[in-house]
Amino acid sequence: MTPDYSRQILLPWLAREGQEKLGTSSAAVVGIGALGCASSALLARAGVGRLLLVDRDFVEPSNLPRQLLYTEADAARRLPKAIAAASHLRDVRGDLDVEALNEDLDGELARRLFAECDLVLDGTDNFETRFLLNDAAVDSGKPWIYAGAVGTSGSVMTVLPGSTPCLRCLFPDLPPPGSAPTCDTAGILGPAATAVASLQAGEAIKVLAGRADLRVRGMLTLDMLSWTFGRANVSRAPRCPCCKDRRFDYLDEKAGSRTHRVCGRDGVMILAPKGTHLDLKALEARFSSAGDVFANPYLLQTDWEGHPVTVYADGRALIQKTDDPARARALYARYLGM
Repeated sequence: MTPDYSRQILLPWLAREGQEKLGTSSAAVVGIGALGCASSALLARAGVGRLLLVDRDFVEPSNLPRQLLYTEADAARRLPKAIAAASHLRDVRGDLDVEALNEDLDGELARRLFAECDLVLDGTDNFETRFLLNDAAVDSGKPWIYAGAVGTSGSVMTVLPGSTPCLRCLFPDLPPPGSAPTCDTAGILGPAATAVASLQAGEAIKVLAGRADLRVRGMLTLDMLSWTFGRANVSRAPRCPCCKDRRFDYLDEKAGSRTHRVCGRDGVMILAPKGTHLDLKALEARFSSAGDVFANPYLLQTDWEGHPVTVYADGRALIQKTDDPARARALYARYLGM
């Protein structure tokens, strides 16, 4: 069954020509949490031809109140988010070309996304990854759309390299650790995240349909508790390290780290060298002699000295009940020898 886009085609600014452009367009969504679930579903239903979904995490029960693509069955099976989301989107639209990447975003993957796609959407939860996306966008000259939501508020900004300010015009440096609220500290209201994702998807549809001239200038903001909506003007920074000086510190991995705090998970993600591949079956056999182990084709979960840990086939490990990267790295080295 082919979706009927007739109601969308009635929009004068879109029309049949814009719908046809959507059908031949491609977009990547990085981070398939509350934002990425909603934005990818809206783009799939709007008729975007190809989607690349990138996420390093797996589905768990705490995701279900706000991450709209997932089910209890996904959480019970602990499926990687990108894999589960792609499966559900294929159920929505059988002709959708969707690729799931259960990976952590690095410079190589960021370059691939901007080389293959017309647009990249931000569904992430940290500025280190956003600065990497911003670098890759400016380097490639292709657009991306920033989005963030925490508590009951959120913001969206469309970046068209060469025409608009980039994210580092607004935020030249990473916020100091602990200076900005996160879902760990401030919580998150599901409808607020979905509202932000709807604004982001709306902007994406304009760009992909060839109507970037209709985008909202500056940064859109909303707060669902105070019912305030606004738009902040943003200017190109004359000394922007990225779009003015064309320094791509995050893309070239001259800044940032190989560890990340994971929003909402009370833990640290350790990243393995590129090309690492672990034998999960062998690890399951080794760790099962010391305690309970859960394993599926994508990941393994066990406990290291009171720290729940999830190990992925590409060598990543999420070590929970710590916010200390040194402690996490020590456990990683002790149990994986890497």
